[in-house]
Amino acid sequence: MITDEIRQRLVETAIQARQWAYAPYSHYQVGAALLTASGRIYDGVNIENAAYPTGICAERVAVFKAVSEGERHFEAIAVVTENGGTPCGACRQVLAEFGLETVVLIADHQGHINQEVTLGALLPGAFGPKDLPER
Repeated sequence: MITDEIRQRLVETAIQARQWAYAPYSHYQVGAALLTASGRIYDGVNIENAAYPTGICAERVAVFKAVSEGERHFEAIAVVTENGGTPCGACRQVLAEFGLETVVLIADHQGHINQEVTLGALLPGAFGPKDLPER
């Protein structure tokens, strides 16, 4: 259960992180804050590159930070953009690896939550570990 206090904390963390985004090409700064089952919050920002395909989204930065520290179970992620944009397909797929029940909070730069949805609702028919043959 995600409380109002946790929602607010995640969105505020994502807003704060967003200031560190490196987006000199799109000028579309994204901040993310990922809550793990252990209670830790990992933030992330989008990082662009002159070779466009080599950039990375804020959501994946947060996930990779968490996973690199041993986290594997996520409760919620807040994503903050100027206009409340949703996570891209690649980010949805990375998050799906760790559970379709993860709550996704999509907010604008002022902290207004435009949408609260599970990852499963954002990525219906997700491909995941269950789809691979057992070894």
